[in-house]
Amino acid sequence: MQRKTEQRAVLKKVLKEADRPLSVQEIFEGAQSELPKIGLATVYRNIKALVEHEWLTVVDLPGESSRYEVAGKEHHHHFHCKTCDRVFEIEGCVGGSIADLTPKGFSLEFHEIILYGRCDECAESA
Repeated sequence: MQRKTEQRAVLKKVLKEADRPLSVQEIFEGAQSELPKIGLATVYRNIKALVEHEWLTVVDLPGESSRYEVAGKEHHHHFHCKTCDRVFEIEGCVGGSIADLTPKGFSLEFHEIILYGRCDECAESA
């Protein structure tokens, strides 16, 4: 990986502390609290480098911009709050029953489950 920079260290800190997938905007806003002059282009450049060096994993949601989470976690799924637009990790997996859905003769290689609804904070305020 390229040399360590203060900006990259702050981005890593933001992502580790959030402990959930973040959008570029969420990463940018988190970094600005420590580095008010950080630019959006710097955030994008560093995210790209962190993905290339496998420190970050891309979380793709249909019809949404990518989110990013720290790589190396156990297999898990995601919950997308349609009210606040935040994405949360769901621990565990129903793995065996997913394989049962695979059509006969097909070979399942991977799966991703995304649940949609309201997070606890948004459900409480509704």
